Amino acid sequence: MPNPAQGYNPRQDLVAARTGKTTTGKVIPELKFVFWQTMFTSRFDARLWVPHLRIVMPHLDQTKAVGQLRSLIYTELEQLRKLRNRIAHHEPIFRRNLVDDFQKVHDLIAFRCPVTAAWMLQNQQAQALIATKPHDLVRGKRASKGTPDEE
Repeated sequence: MPNPAQGYNPRQDLVAARTGKTTTGKVIPELKFVFWQTMFTSRFDARLWVPHLRIVMPHLDQTKAVGQLRSLIYTELEQLRKLRNRIAHHEPIFRRNLVDDFQKVHDLIAFRCPVTAAWMLQNQQAQALIATKPHDLVRGKRASKGTPDEE
């Protein structure tokens, strides 16, 4: 596990999350979203993703290389992490392409299990809510340049 002097430190995050916890089930929910995203960097290709990515996510595109797929997952997680952070900080998300964000969530779940992805579609309420977004925001009219809602 990397232990960088500056920036996000996954090792430090893991140590902090497991302090005082007696089971893996108690540690995992304490880890930050960025911890899981960081697991999808190329640093882990040889030891983790090359041998195991297609096992962990058996419904990935079989025609693409593991590094390409891992990179795609990292990129999609980055976009979803930004969405999650905006929501958590009560920042506006109306100018985002929420349909695309929803599709990314669905696709990531489907890479692991299409049955779970289908269940999620049957039980979610997000699409109906997204469909009620004001028309001018759906069409992609932008706020003035530099506003925080552009991400």
